[in-house]
Parts: sequence; structure tokens; C-alpha cells
Amino acid sequence: MAGGRTKWLFAILQCFLLALVGLGVWDVLFVYEENKCSMTYMFEYPEYIKIKLPNKLTSKYPSYDLYLYGEGDSAEARKNLKATGIPVLFLPGNAGSYRQVRSLGSVALRKAENIHNKFHFDFFSINFNEELVALYGGSLERQTTFVHACIKVILKLYKDQKVAPCSVAIVGHSMGGIIARALFTLPNFKPTLISLIITQATPHVAPVLLVDRYLKDFYTTVNNYWILKEKDLRNITILSMGGGFRDYQVRSGLTIVPSLGLYNNTLNVVTSAVPKAWLSTDHLCIVWCKELVLATVRAFFDLVDHQTNQMTTDLERRMSVLHHHFVNYSEKDSAEDNLESSASFPDPSATWSEIKTYKWTYNSPEFSAWEPKATYFLLPLPSEREPYTHLYCRTSNLEPSNWIYGCMKINQSICQESIDLTGKAELLKMYKIVNFNLDEYRSFSHFIIHISKASVNKRFSIECEFLTAKSRMVSTPVTNVLSLGASTNRIFINSTGLLHKIQLQDFNQIYQAFKIHVRSQCQFTHGKTEDVYRFHVPWSHEDFVVTTSAPSSTVIFAKLHRARPENDSSVPELQLHTARCCRYEITIRTSFLEVLGQLIRFHGIYLPMYVVANILLAFGRQLMHLYSEGRCLDFNSALNAAARPYKVIPVVNLAVFLLRYDWFKEMWSILMLPEMDILTLNRQGSSYPMIPILLFLFGTAIAYWNGIFLRMLLKQLSFLWSIFHRPRIIKKEHKLLNFRSSGIMIFLLFITWTTCGAAALILGYVLYLVKVLSLQSSVRAMKGILNLAPKQEDMKEIAKEEGCKSGMGGHVPKEPEELSPDRLKLLSDSDVDDAVDTLQIHITILHLLNWIILFSAPSFIYWFKNLRYSRRLDPDPCGFVAIILVFSIGVLMNSHSTSVKRSKLLKHTARLQLLLAIAMAAFGLVHLYRVPYFVTFSLVLHAFGCLV
Repeated sequence: MAGGRTKWLFAILQCFLLALVGLGVWDVLFVYEENKCSMTYMFEYPEYIKIKLPNKLTSKYPSYDLYLYGEGDSAEARKNLKATGIPVLFLPGNAGSYRQVRSLGSVALRKAENIHNKFHFDFFSINFNEELVALYGGSLERQTTFVHACIKVILKLYKDQKVAPCSVAIVGHSMGGIIARALFTLPNFKPTLISLIITQATPHVAPVLLVDRYLKDFYTTVNNYWILKEKDLRNITILSMGGGFRDYQVRSGLTIVPSLGLYNNTLNVVTSAVPKAWLSTDHLCIVWCKELVLATVRAFFDLVDHQTNQMTTDLERRMSVLHHHFVNYSEKDSAEDNLESSASFPDPSATWSEIKTYKWTYNSPEFSAWEPKATYFLLPLPSEREPYTHLYCRTSNLEPSNWIYGCMKINQSICQESIDLTGKAELLKMYKIVNFNLDEYRSFSHFIIHISKASVNKRFSIECEFLTAKSRMVSTPVTNVLSLGASTNRIFINSTGLLHKIQLQDFNQIYQAFKIHVRSQCQFTHGKTEDVYRFHVPWSHEDFVVTTSAPSSTVIFAKLHRARPENDSSVPELQLHTARCCRYEITIRTSFLEVLGQLIRFHGIYLPMYVVANILLAFGRQLMHLYSEGRCLDFNSALNAAARPYKVIPVVNLAVFLLRYDWFKEMWSILMLPEMDILTLNRQGSSYPMIPILLFLFGTAIAYWNGIFLRMLLKQLSFLWSIFHRPRIIKKEHKLLNFRSSGIMIFLLFITWTTCGAAALILGYVLYLVKVLSLQSSVRAMKGILNLAPKQEDMKEIAKEEGCKSGMGGHVPKEPEELSPDRLKLLSDSDVDDAVDTLQIHITILHLLNWIILFSAPSFIYWFKNLRYSRRLDPDPCGFVAIILVFSIGVLMNSHSTSVKRSKLLKHTARLQLLLAIAMAAFGLVHLYRVPYFVTFSLVLHAFGCLV
């Protein structure tokens, strides 16, 4: 009774844990802002002109091609392959198409026409045959070498040009961005061939899934080279864009380019913070999103040196332009080197007015009867004795122009000398804002607001105020994650100004997520005013902006793409660009659903390792129970008894702690053990003490319900199997190695050698599945036969009745043959029990094989897709595992529980499963490609035990 209650409680717990995993997955995949991107349309039919490559290159890379993009007349003009523009090379990513270049190419073509083709860009694109390079790293070096050859071919197309380009700008989507950086690691590559790299949703830090060692080696080579050679590569400018929370394939925290930060040549942004975009994109949308395409093309055109009509070689100019278009957009031309330039006011008819209040608002009239003329408003700088520390101004719908200045010399209310400060302004949705620290501008006597002639007779507004920063700043601690939304923090702001800031103390980890509810109530009764709420993260360009009309009720979900660096003490803040005479109520509470989403977003890729670790623990428990009790537990019962996080997690943490000491490090290096994966997570800022325990429990839940699903599936499939194959009684004594199993092993080895290891593993898995289905149907048939056979007590009753009849002189009939003791001895309870034990062991082995097949699937898909180009996968990440498992499967297919019981290594094999689970948690958490090696070792040990 107690055992049954325990099983039910365990099942309920696993159901609850699986529900938490499901909620987290739901949040990542479906709970995000709607797609606000506009589609980029072509005005003419796009054409992709194939560039003829050298025969040697074509024969070496038959599946790769190089194309030049064109539309309409421009495509016709480019078919002679005489390039005259500025070369830009687009590199598609994982399973990406060379046709994805059309958005950038089309917009750049239209913009060149708008400037009467003074200069234009030639967009090239490479066809990588849509290879799955994010899941198979064996082709990354091949792609990198091909790109290098294509760059040389592209530059040769410009050899007849007067000022021929000597470098190429690269736009890389997804894995195309890491290919661009990998070019510099080639031995004969000249860094001057590339001046600018723009990457879109590229995982620079690490692969999303580290499923083979070739991916790991490639990333290690690239990132180490860029860090060690940072001084030599300081003239290469990189812009990396992450898609935000809509991109669940590549989280934005991975898009940061690893760097020591010694040189200002790298810019990392999230699309939600890009001016004029302010939106999140999914992994594919980032390529064609019109708002981002426009920002990229504008940056390209501003990067052109008008003296050479080629990309500028000035690093500071490149970074200034990229900051202008992707960080702080102002109306001032980004091509100007000095954001603070001297200015004069030559218009004698202009009107000058001095503002003598510290809060000032100007709303343009609907119509002016007077002749349009420029107007200047003078705002005197407060003295140092007054409490004001900042000047905040914002404009809406003001005609683009130079609109704010600092006056250094004034005569009769007219400024004689001034500095243009428009470049300090920032575009924030419908507002252009400035927030000047007065201590930096004490050389000025006045600030000047300029309304140009073009703005007259147009509806616009200007609002300015001098403020004290401390009075507009509220600091509040965020709620604890473990509160699960039960506790709240409330802040009330009676707004008499335009800007308020709320610092969110203790908000610095990626697992934190909060629901911020902002309610506004205003005193005015007519119309509405536009409010802008901005969530600002000071250590990363990942802000997002929300607009609303006061009075309103707005919900903001605040969470991080990147944890705060160790040496940083800054705090995220919520900036409220508000209306005067309004009351704001801000409620902050932990969002339980978003916390689960963050957990899955950052750590969900580690769940497979924890699932396999739980299966190994269950397998060890089954073998130990078979050794001690003579019976094998079913998978879920074994999992219930063995799945305990305290068996695995503390050992890993202890090893991490001991690695702080030199003597343990020396012993570690003597044993030639690799670095523990938890240390990699520590460097990335995504490792926390409680998370491994939660992930282990989630892994237990997935393994538990996977066990139930597999058991039900096998039962249904075994019914179908029994239709075509008659069940047979399972023999206890069976040769582990026979002619049939040897033939299977030789055949699978041949498949491994001639094609790829994953194909052999899949074939071996199918054969093993057939074996399990046959066992399932046989066990069901044996149970049915045993139930139909008379019990021993029934035989005694029959014999007694027959004896009575004989004593009464009755005729003694002959005993029926089907009830004879010899016939009944053909099948006993122990036979069925042994068959059930055999089936339970094979089902657990099938669980382990399921995950090996899952880990080998990417290389199989890659091999199958490229089968027309090459029959054999080279390099093969699954080759070694396949060779070892082929021998193990050949032995295990014929194994029986009796042979396992007789094994001299049974006890040791059972205990080693725990050690394998611990080693897997230490070395297979990030490096998922190591998991099949641990599983293979377990199965080899078990197969060897069956033979001994």
C-alpha cells in the first residue's frame, strides 16, 4: 500500500515538473511581442547572376557557387561582369539561402538611384547549398576557404576600375558571421581584404548546440585568434546584431563578439535598441526586416569616402557612423566628424526670445498668418548656487534641422558665438531628446532652441525643463525570484516634470524576470499625451521602448539578455518620459512564467544531458536490483528509486571548489582531464547554484514521461509485429555471438566505413527496436500461456477427484495429454519472470540508444542532404562511436537476464553508472557531443559483462 502511494506521489511530482518545463518552453516559443517588422519589397524582378569561378575551385567545391545580385536594367548591365561599385559580400547562415541578399541589395539599389548613382554597391552572395553548419562543424573550414577564394575573385572583377577597391565589406547571417571572422585564421589571408563585418543573429560566443567536436575546435580557434591578435585586428570594425526575445534559436547573449575591449572596434546591439526600429526579430526575419535593412543601408552609404567612392578606412569614422545608426540616432549628419561644431546665425529677420522660467513648453499654432521666419528661444543657464543639475528638452514632429545650440557670447539678446549641440540629441520614438549635465556646459551662458522656417505652419511641440537629477530618481529593490509573484513593490510618482527614472536594485542576473505595471492618471480632461517608457540596461545595448498615451495602463516585462559583468556596479533603470500633471503608479512583481522562460532560454539546451544522466542512474539501479534481488525493476520504478540530484550535483560542485587549489589543479592536469563545463558557464555569467538541481529534476520528469510514452508505444507496435511474426518462447540459453549477429556487425561496420557512422547507428537502432518488439510480443504470449495453464493446486484437485472415482469402482479415464505434467513443465513462472527481466533491460538500453540517435541525427541529415556530391561523410563525428556500438549492439541483441545475472562484472557495472552520470554532468553539460561517449562506455561495459 505504501509503495503504491509512493509511486503515485512520484508520478504527480513528475507531472508537475514536466508542466513547469512546458510552461518555460511555451514562454520561449510563443510569449513575445508580435512581429512588427515591415516587409522589404522589390520594385523589379530580382536576378542572381552566377559568377564564373576557376575550374580548380569549382571541382574542389562542386556544391558552392558565387552570385551577384541585380534587378531589371541593373541586372542586364551587370551580366557582362564588369563591376563598378563598392563590393559587399553576403554570407548565409545555417540552412540559409544565397537569395536572402535581395533585401539589402534592392534597398541599396533604390538609394543609389536617389543620389543619381554617384556611387553604388555591388552585393554578392554565396550559395553554401543550405548546409546545416550549426549542427555539423565538419564543413565550416571548407566554407571559410571557399569564401577566401571568392573574395579574391570579387576583387579581380574591379581590376579595370580607376580606383579599384582593395577590401570587401561582409554581411553575415547566423553562422555566416562566424565564417567571416574565421577568415582571419587562415594562414595566407590578408586582413586588409576586409574592412567591415556586420553580423545578424550570429552566435559569436559559442555554438547554440555543441553537438560535435569540430564545432568546438572551430569556435575555439576563431575566438582565441581574435583575442590573442586583437592588436593586429584593431582596424577591422564589427557590428553584431542580436534579434532579441523573438529569436529563440540564437539568444542575444550569444551574439556578443568575445573581446578584451582594448580597442574600440566592436559594437554589439540588440535590435530592440536600434533607433527607428525598436523591435525584436526572429532568426530569419532579421535578414528582411525593413527597419533594420534601412538602418544597415544608410550606414553603408554614410561609410563611403566621397573622395574615393569606396568604404572609408578611418576607424573612428566607421564607429561613429555605426553608433549613429544603431545606438544614438540624431538628426545631425553622421558623416560629420565633430558632433559639437561652431555655428552662426546670419538671418537678420529671425526672432529672438528669452525664456525666464525653468519649465517651458511651446506648441506651434495650427496656422501662422505671418511670413515664415526662423525663431530662437534663449534659455539662461542656472547659476551654480541653484539646485538644478540637468537640462532636459524634447521635441515632437519638429522639422529635421539643427535645433539646439549652446551660446558662449551674447549681445542684446542675440547670440554671437555658439556651438551646435544637435549631434548630442537622441531619437526616442516620436521624440528627439537631450539631457545635458549642466556641469559640462558651464562655459555657456544660454541654451538656444531653434525653430526653422520649414517648421512654421506645421504641428509640433517643444518642452524643456531644468531639473535636479536626484529628485527625479527613485531607487527600489526588485522582488525576490522565489516570491513567485506573491510580493510586490509599489512606487507612486506625482509628475510635475517630463523625466523620471526608477533604478531597479539587485536586478543583474539572467534568471530574473519581472512584470512592471505602469498606470497613469492625469488631471487634464481633454486629449491625451504621448508617454515613452524605456527599459535601459547600462552594460549592454539591449534597451527596449514602449509608447502609450496617458492616461493608460501598460505592462512591461523586464528581463536580461546578458548578466552584469563582474567589475560593473551599474543598475538597470526604467526611464519614464512622462506628461506633467499626471500621477503614475508603478507595480513591480516577479513574473513566474517569464522566470521559467529565462531558465529554458539559457539552460534548456543542457536538459538532454540531465535526461541521459537520469537514465544511466535508472539503469544502474536495475542492474543492482538484479544482482541483489534476482529481479529487474521496470524503468520508471528504477528511476523513482535512483534519480536523486544529491548523488550527482554535490560531487561536481566539490570538484569545482577543489580546483581553486594548486595541488588539485596539478593532479587534474596529470590525469589530463578537460576543463569542467560548469567553469565555461561561469565565464559566460549563466551559472547559479540552484539551477543544476532544477535542471536535474526537469531531466527526471522528462525521462519519466518518456519512459511511459515508450512503454505504451512498444505495446502498440508489438501488437502489429505479432501479426506478421509469430511470438516464440524466449530461450534462456542463447549464444551471444552467432553467425547472424556477426553478419549484422560486419554489415554495419561496412556502412560506417563507406557512408557515415550515423547511418550505421540508425540501422542498428532499427534492428534493436525489432528485437525489443519481438521480446514484447513474446512476453505477452508467454503470460497468456501461463494464465491458461492449470495451477499446481488445480492439478491436485483433479487428481483427488479421479482417485475418488477409482475407489468407487468407476472407470478411470486416460489422463489428457495437454494436462500432463511434462507438458506443463515446459513453461513456468520463473521462465516468464526471466523474460520480463530481459525485456526491462532491453527497454532501458533502447532509451539510451534513443538519445544516441538524437545526437547523431544532425550529421546524418547533413550526409543525406549532400549525398549527390559525396557518398562518404568526411569528417565523421559519429564514426568512432558507431564502430564501438556496432560490436556492443551485436552482443546485447542476444543477451538474456540469466547471462546478466551470471556476470562477474554485474555489481561493478551497476555501480559505475553513477560515476558515468557524475562525469557526464562534469564534462557533457556544454559539450553535448561527449554524452554519446559516456553512453557508449556504459553499453560496452554491459556487453562485456554479458560475455564474462
